[in-house]
Amino acid sequence: MRKRLIPHPRDVSAASQPWLDVTELAQVELTSEDPACPIDAALRPSPTPGWRAAEPGAQRIRLVFDHPQALHRLRLVFAEPQQARTQEFVVRWSADGGQSYREVVRQQYTFSPPGTVHEVEEYQVPLQGVTHVELCIVPDIQGGNAYATLEEMRLQ
Repeated sequence: MRKRLIPHPRDVSAASQPWLDVTELAQVELTSEDPACPIDAALRPSPTPGWRAAEPGAQRIRLVFDHPQALHRLRLVFAEPQQARTQEFVVRWSADGGQSYREVVRQQYTFSPPGTVHEVEEYQVPLQGVTHVELCIVPDIQGGNAYATLEEMRLQ
């Protein structure tokens, strides 16, 4: 018997759509940024390693859209090749110009170099009228001196 699995129609349509160019659609607000690792590198395809905070501790990255957006998918990639730590991140969104936020996901992940150095998260997020998306990162829930990093953030 010859068999072949076919993708679910919903999966095909989402996967075939391009990621949003948030650098053209939104303003970015952030708590800090290492000049050698700017946020631009995490928001669009780039050969550079992504964003890194300029100082240790909790950080916030907020996308403020010029016009409300419909979002269907969110992809986050974090990397930590040097320091063992447990990170927590929260993604929230607003439909009222940032007056109130609703949580999409709250996740913890333990980096344990040299083996576990990447965290890749992808979520289906059926959201309409999105004016703001906010990513809050606590790089070390134990309160250590870790720097937040973000290799990739993509929205569709």
